[in-house]
Amino acid sequence: MGTLSDHYLLWSCVFCLMCVSTGLYVCRHRLIPILVTILPDNHYQHLRPTTFEDDAEAGLSSESFSLAGNIADDDTRDGLDTVAKNEVLKIMKKQKVNFDEGRRLFIQQKLARNGIAADGRPLDPRAVFFS
Repeated sequence: MGTLSDHYLLWSCVFCLMCVSTGLYVCRHRLIPILVTILPDNHYQHLRPTTFEDDAEAGLSSESFSLAGNIADDDTRDGLDTVAKNEVLKIMKKQKVNFDEGRRLFIQQKLARNGIAADGRPLDPRAVFFS
């Protein structure tokens, strides 16, 4: 039968794990703000679908993109696209811009990901244009 000294590697690992755990617990107030910036904002999804009223209250409406007509007509559809809405909200929050500017930046990023320039022309050098 082995004694404690026979399993020194196991007990060393347990001791190190306890020290690291204690250090993380003690420093949690400094580590949580760092983790919040690293973790994605959309790790939580609402259980119920959003409505146009919810989107308007969240600031996702403007004079050039009005949801008032949908709200006034009692539109029964779900609100705006959840993925796009979260991206626009993230842009608005990060760059401190209004909804119209956030929507414009989102569309430009989406076009760039799909290989389309800001003026609407494809970025593919093999593209042929006829005028």
